[in-house]
Amino acid sequence: MAKRLRDKTAIVTGGSSGIGRGIALKMAQEGANVVVADISSDPNLDGEPTHNKIKKEGGEAEFVQTDVSDEESVQELVYTSAERFDTIDILVNNAGVHHSASVTEESQEGWESVLDVNLKGTFLCSKHVLRYMEEKNISGDIVNIGSIAGLVGYGQSASYCASKGGVVELTREMALDYADQGINVNAVDPGVIETSMTKDMMENDETRAFIDQNTVAPRLGKPEDIANAVVFLASEESDFIVGENLVVDGGWTAK
Repeated sequence: MAKRLRDKTAIVTGGSSGIGRGIALKMAQEGANVVVADISSDPNLDGEPTHNKIKKEGGEAEFVQTDVSDEESVQELVYTSAERFDTIDILVNNAGVHHSASVTEESQEGWESVLDVNLKGTFLCSKHVLRYMEEKNISGDIVNIGSIAGLVGYGQSASYCASKGGVVELTREMALDYADQGINVNAVDPGVIETSMTKDMMENDETRAFIDQNTVAPRLGKPEDIANAVVFLASEESDFIVGENLVVDGGWTAK
């Protein structure tokens, strides 16, 4: 079977750990050159750095230290990626942070820290990759990682819900603005996925019971579940899917 992303170059933000790591590894398996963009190359739960693992398995990958909330850092990411692989065909806006707080409990600093990475980071990375794609006349793909928390209330997650709701709507807006140039923009909205970000939630009995109660599938999600959806949206198989938010949540939002 032909590899679906052969000869494509993909930037995956937050690609060192969790969902981003799963996406980067899957894209490499499908033939893409992968740029892992993250604050650190070390996975949050230990293990071999993502780009090294890809190379060891015969793929092409580079790590670029990136702060997605800083425009100069994002510009350097785009320049370095294009310089290394001669093209940028795919952007996966995966970098994200979360902390629990209601509106009255949330500090301005906490609010801004979440919005800066989750929403501003998606905006900045998309802005500069889109400019590159327009300049080089590339028919590319952008896949944003939203969340079910951008579609339904989640509880004690005011800043996170607001940021992911923004990602959901930004996806639709960018899709309308750039589809006529052959640049396709979609999003994947995960439910609760077993990663370092959700580790504390999983270890809290009350929170784990809430998660199990709301997940219809007989198991929790894994990074590979999101990676499979992202590869589909970044491949030619989804060329007629535009501005969609593909929910991968084990049935959470179906209830």
